[in-house]
Amino acid sequence: MGAVIVVGTDTGIGKTVFSAGLARALGATYWKPVQAGLEEETDSEVVARLSGRPVLAEAYRLGLPASPHLAAEREGVAIDPARLALPPVAPLVVEGAGGLMVPLTRHLLYLQVIAGWGAPVVLCCRTALGTINHSLLSLTALRAAGCRVAGVAFIGEEMADSRRVICEIGAVRDLGRLPVLERVTAEALDDAFAGIDVAAIREVS
Repeated sequence: MGAVIVVGTDTGIGKTVFSAGLARALGATYWKPVQAGLEEETDSEVVARLSGRPVLAEAYRLGLPASPHLAAEREGVAIDPARLALPPVAPLVVEGAGGLMVPLTRHLLYLQVIAGWGAPVVLCCRTALGTINHSLLSLTALRAAGCRVAGVAFIGEEMADSRRVICEIGAVRDLGRLPVLERVTAEALDDAFAGIDVAAIREVS
């Protein structure tokens, strides 16, 4: 298998924990191309701690916890799309930043970079109120950009009807649900990932 891209409908929905579980389940290397916000544990550090898998250095590490375009501007950094090419490593789990329409520069959206990679995409969706709208909009954007969607993974408490509506209307595969973990440890993540269809992700990657 090659690379699989993990994206979310929004920021802070749990896609980093999902990425850690996926890297662990696939025996993959992890890469977060752009990290904005360095005061707390970074996403790469979280994944390294939880997955025990190799983690590649970010292409850009920006101190301000903000949209990458703004964080880069504040630090006088020009984000070069050429530095965001997929590394020649396989298998590889790549985590996006925030939602799909997050700007990396004033003229470049993360979605455009993801489309250029040509790798299958897993969309992580909340199960909370509002998820149907956000999820269907994200699926529409991915397909309009020509991305190959492997499926959607839900994060949070069970909301069976929302899952069914998203998958039926969005014509997308339900890859399972990652529940909220009381203690986020490698062992707890392994147990929770029993509900994720890793075989389906491996099949399309």
